[in-house]
Amino acid sequence: MNTADKIRTPADADRWRRRQQGRVVFTNGVFDLLHVGHVTLLEAARREGDALAVGVNSDASVRRLAKGADRPLVPEGDRARLLAALACVDCVVLFDEDTPLALIERLRPDVLVKGADYARDAIVGADQVEAWGGRVVRVPLASGYSTTRLLERLRRADDA
Repeated sequence: MNTADKIRTPADADRWRRRQQGRVVFTNGVFDLLHVGHVTLLEAARREGDALAVGVNSDASVRRLAKGADRPLVPEGDRARLLAALACVDCVVLFDEDTPLALIERLRPDVLVKGADYARDAIVGADQVEAWGGRVVRVPLASGYSTTRLLERLRRADDA
């Protein structure tokens, strides 16, 4: 499969989801500068089920998240394409809302995964997933990896 074919609209992702026979896992994020921490989370998420769907914040959504005036650094289409190229990712869906709740409700994943830096009650969609019998999994973070930290290091090196 061409990895670009893994990038789906919400409607296409819904059709993809209905064809899945096993447990579908969902996670989401900005994924601005793909790094080892992201890959560690995505691989752990995929181990929780049979297929992994990843919701990716659109550029407009990222700007509303106040990640910084210069964010995202990487345009949404490129971020989606990089994620789709990963073997552990089966479906990538851009979402324009402030949270992935509508996408979670549409796809009804069996497992919702977020990094352990999120408290259970701060995970968008957790109540809904558990209400339909799914699980919420918090994955330990890979120590020392974050896009914000990477950008800080790059800026310091640029100032030197």
